[in-house]
Amino acid sequence: MPVKLIMTWDILPNHEQEYFDFLVREFVPSLNRLGFELSDAWATIYGDQPQVQISALLPNESEAEQRMAKPEWMELKEKLQQFIQNFECKLVPARQGFQF
Repeated sequence: MPVKLIMTWDILPNHEQEYFDFLVREFVPSLNRLGFELSDAWATIYGDQPQVQISALLPNESEAEQRMAKPEWMELKEKLQQFIQNFECKLVPARQGFQF
């Protein structure tokens, strides 16, 4: 059964430009190379929720766990931490539409 990796975070104040550069030049291409199929990207404009939510589809939970155990995934998350705070991620059964 397909699963969705849901990641949320807030961008560190005064790091927006570096964050967007990293996201476009390294984070998204690296996710694709690791086999994560990006499905959603959301920004919170108003309210007390994480500022960013990005989701990716994976074939099943076992495959997701294997990819998330790779050193490349760990390194990518560490690099992302330079620009964000309050990072959270979870795997859920994939379904159509918005999932939180």
